[in-house]
Amino acid sequence: MLDYHLAMEWLNYHHLYYFWTVVREGGVGRASKALRLAQPTISGQVRALEGALGTKLLDKRGRHVVPTETGQMVYRYADEIFGIGRELQQAVRGLVPDKSTRLVLGITEGVPKMITHRLLGPILNARPTPSLVLQEGRHVDLLAELARYGLDAIISHTPVPSGARVRAFSHPLGYSELAWFSAADTAPALRRRFPASLAEAPVVLPDDATPTRMLLDEWFRKLEITPRIAAEIGDSALLKVLAAGGLGAFAAPSAVSAEICQQHHVKEIGRADGVVERYYLISAERRIRNPALAAIADNAQRQLSDDS
Repeated sequence: MLDYHLAMEWLNYHHLYYFWTVVREGGVGRASKALRLAQPTISGQVRALEGALGTKLLDKRGRHVVPTETGQMVYRYADEIFGIGRELQQAVRGLVPDKSTRLVLGITEGVPKMITHRLLGPILNARPTPSLVLQEGRHVDLLAELARYGLDAIISHTPVPSGARVRAFSHPLGYSELAWFSAADTAPALRRRFPASLAEAPVVLPDDATPTRMLLDEWFRKLEITPRIAAEIGDSALLKVLAAGGLGAFAAPSAVSAEICQQHHVKEIGRADGVVERYYLISAERRIRNPALAAIADNAQRQLSDDS
């Protein structure tokens, strides 16, 4: 019988990981920062992989490197390999209670803080409470951090984009129609002629880089309303505070309408019919095995629905 150690040349997965990181990050320089290793070290590891496979994996184009045709194939295999490795870690963590006491979540910019608080209810109310680490950031940056195993999952209002180079899976959590709110003294007048009143009173909108802003812009176009924009604010919490202080009417998820009215002393003036904001739990595993993440997903089905 053949000795497998003699009959098979074993792949160096460290070399493969460095190559995968170079392609995923878009260059040796960025991979160096991500891995906290010197660029010559990474370049040497990639060359060693090319030597082991007997083929060139990267081509230099100007200041950048791009995978060759063979390199693209190797990258796809590597992405699958490390994705499965991530799933294995998550599966083991889910089976060992002591390993699930720390949960690191990314929160995409623009996801309302009250929605995040509601989704995290099972974690915040658990006894003992897991050690919870939250990182807010841009969708693309959080996906990169997920790929580096720096996050357990991401809560986002956009799914993983098609063609993303990161191996990740979008698990729908639920959705909420958007409602409009204004200060208590202006609410009655705005409610009577809603939504036409939004063309006559100042409104505060998210900045144009957010999915919510795109939904509202399309809603205004369909209704042929030109809003009087008093301000555009990227931070959803700051937007509510300033708008409630008299800056103008604002939109937010109807699922947390009661909380918004109570906390900011505003009134709901109407619903943006058909404008629905969706929420996703993004993880590196096809099936959610981590008990804490599963609790978030189960809770979301009850907290976010068409009847919110």
